[in-house]
Amino acid sequence: MPWNKVAALVDAMKSNGISPDRYTYNTLISCCRRGSLYEEATEIFREMKAMGFAPDNVTYNTLLDVYGKSRRHAEALGVLHDMEAAGFSPSIVTYNSLISSYAKDGILDEAMDLKEQMEVKGIKPDVFTYTTLISGFEKAGRDELAVRIYEEMESKRCKPNLCTFNALIKMHGNRGRFTEMMTIFEEIRSIGFKPDIVTWNSLLAVFGQNGMDSEVSGVFKEMKKAGFVPERDTYNTLISAYSRCGSFDQAMEVYKRMLAAGIGPDLSTYNAVLAALARGGLWQPAEKILAEMKDGRCKPNELTYCSLLHAYANGKELDRLHALSEDIYSRTIVPHNMLLKTLVLVNSKSDLLAETERAFMELRKRGCSPDITTLNAMVSVYGRRQMVAKVDEILKFMRARGFTPSLTTFNSLINMYSRLGDFERCEKILNEIKLKGGRPDLYSYNTVIYAYGRKGRMKDASRIFSGLQASGLRPDIVTYNTFVASYVTNSMFVEAIDVVRYMIKSGCRPNENTYNSIVDGYCKQGRKDEAIAFISNLQQLDRGIPKDEQERLSERLAKSTL
Repeated sequence: MPWNKVAALVDAMKSNGISPDRYTYNTLISCCRRGSLYEEATEIFREMKAMGFAPDNVTYNTLLDVYGKSRRHAEALGVLHDMEAAGFSPSIVTYNSLISSYAKDGILDEAMDLKEQMEVKGIKPDVFTYTTLISGFEKAGRDELAVRIYEEMESKRCKPNLCTFNALIKMHGNRGRFTEMMTIFEEIRSIGFKPDIVTWNSLLAVFGQNGMDSEVSGVFKEMKKAGFVPERDTYNTLISAYSRCGSFDQAMEVYKRMLAAGIGPDLSTYNAVLAALARGGLWQPAEKILAEMKDGRCKPNELTYCSLLHAYANGKELDRLHALSEDIYSRTIVPHNMLLKTLVLVNSKSDLLAETERAFMELRKRGCSPDITTLNAMVSVYGRRQMVAKVDEILKFMRARGFTPSLTTFNSLINMYSRLGDFERCEKILNEIKLKGGRPDLYSYNTVIYAYGRKGRMKDASRIFSGLQASGLRPDIVTYNTFVASYVTNSMFVEAIDVVRYMIKSGCRPNENTYNSIVDGYCKQGRKDEAIAFISNLQQLDRGIPKDEQERLSERLAKSTL
């Protein structure tokens, strides 16, 4: 329920002469966890003490958990110190809350320090401790450390639970290692566990993040077949998954279905809808959602503002992006580490070098360790400018801190060396992805094809194309247009037209860029008659060509020869 309804219930209780007791206050503080309502929790804690109720172990642990979930690390540590000063010994629950708080915010060195502190005090890490750290290192892209924690867990004979396996599913899935991910999924069943709602939601999220909408629909059907009734978190995950697949209408349809099922939106729902709007750059509807949240439905958090930053960046609203950034830097909006990481990412995507560097320096200044996404953003923005020394500096940092390069890292490197004309280095990186158990995507192959093509190495480009097809990927319009443009640049018009025939035969429709390349190529080489002949015979080459396409190309030809 929205917090204002909870507060109204307490007011009604007091009006009827029923005074809250310690149990009431502890319950109210616990209610603040879901929406990360740390300010409200602090006020309740003060009122509790003012009413003469001494906090107990439950109070301290619950308040610490609220601060942890709200990313208020200093306040959470303060509760630990107050707790000890009041004569209460911290328990495994206390430390797990703190470790979870730091790990979820990517502050992993401090999370490991807390683990050591609890061990010094004679408190043995449990399955929750280990699983939280595995998830934290996985999210940061530090796979080797995640595996090391899992191995330590096994060596200490701490049995993994379903949450541990769910974390491993996410780790493999987020790296595109779908075979390993499904092996873990099968292992869950083979050792007697039943996949839970988190397992299913993790599969939905992984496939959604990779744009695999048919797999998302398939997993959802399997989940329902297994007897799971979709609940709020599932709907939230589906909204997010479909929006990541680019199926915005389907994401909104899921949202409507959720409301029709009588399930009210919570903070996570609003954030999932905002993220969907942000991907489409729909900043105006995003601002309306934010206004609805502020209107009493629920309190916006850092994820809310992260989505708004993405909405402005994707909508090319750079003035609004700048204004919101200044609110974060000036602390008008509390600058959680996640917001600073998002600033690095959105500025990098908008190709704003100075702004990207400013956000990255601010993040480092605050003592927060960057995650793999933040580091990839830096590699990308430097790589696009062929700043090799800067890229090497980031890669050196990644190696020193145990980060595992992701497909995004490798693709940024391929793009950089392609721009530099180093096609051999591009192919070497492509092969490195495979050697490390990854799966190159279309962007990987297309960029290497482009690198060879711009140098006239068409046999090598064709060899990479064969590798693309052998990998199970389907060439797209970018692949074919890259070949067409490369052949034209090298005055190989017969081969370029052959590519057009092949792509039509393969079910990939040529677009304006396909034919523009050929016509413009003839013009640049002073072969106007051949351009006219090409346009005249286009119906024979492409029977499905729109009626006005020949007219458009004729006008283009006329303008280019004026």
